Parts: sequence; C-alpha cells; structure tokens
Amino acid sequence: MGEFTDDVHAALRDALASHDTARDWRTEWYADRTPVDVAGVPGDDSPLVFVEVEMRRADPANNPVKLARHAADGEFDAPVLLVQVFSGYYDLDSGGVSSKRENATFVGCLAEESVDGFDYHAVDLRFTPPKRGRREPENWRDAVEDVAGEIAELL
Repeated sequence: MGEFTDDVHAALRDALASHDTARDWRTEWYADRTPVDVAGVPGDDSPLVFVEVEMRRADPANNPVKLARHAADGEFDAPVLLVQVFSGYYDLDSGGVSSKRENATFVGCLAEESVDGFDYHAVDLRFTPPKRGRREPENWRDAVEDVAGEIAELL
C-alpha cells in the first residue's frame, strides 16, 4: 500500500495547490523530526496547514498528539490547522466509526481546546484503501479531490 499511499498524498497536494495558490503545498514536510503527509506552508502569517491521511494506521491518535505537542512547545511561527483525513478503513460495517478514529478525533479536539493557535478538523476520505497486492479503488481520485475541496472551505 506504500506506493498507493504516496500517490494519494501527491494527488491531494496537487489538488490543494489548485484550490489554494497562496501556500507552498508539499508532501513529507517535517515538523522537527515528525513527517507530515501533506503541508501547506504560507508565505505570510496565515496558518500552517497540516493534513494527515489515515489510510490504515494502527494508532491515528498519535498524529494530533505529536503535532499539538510541537505547537504547544512553540515550534511553529504561525497558527496550525490540522486536518486529519480518515479512509473508509475506520468505518464500521454496523455503522459509525472505529474506536481508533473516535480516539484520534477526541485527542484532536482536546488539543484544539488546550493549545493556543491549534485548530483541528476530521474529514472523511470516501474509499477504503486496498489490502496489499490488491487494486486501488476506482473512485480514489474523485474522493481525494472532494477532500481537497472540503479542506479549501476550511481555509
């Protein structure tokens, strides 16, 4: 799934760049030693935009924790908007979402409440990523474009 995930990150970066040309959109941007999947770095004092794409991560709560910790430590020169994008992997067949997603969202909301200059949003990526060796979903590019549009509305 690594190559497919890289393709999703690159497509999201490009889609975001078409929606918001004021930021330099990059994949694998580093906050200290912490890689961020997609980042929008502004040329002014606008918020840094961090997008973490959770395809099949075992512990998605770790992403808002580490980025909020960096923000609380004053490691960023601008406010931070973290958008955590969850694939269909975290959806339950019975309806609702997994406790992994609930925990990550809970932590992100706590961070938003307690860290000045830290804003958090969770967004749905409307496909389930393939398991190793299987083909990617046909609608993945449309789903990525939809997420980019949702993120652009937050800006």
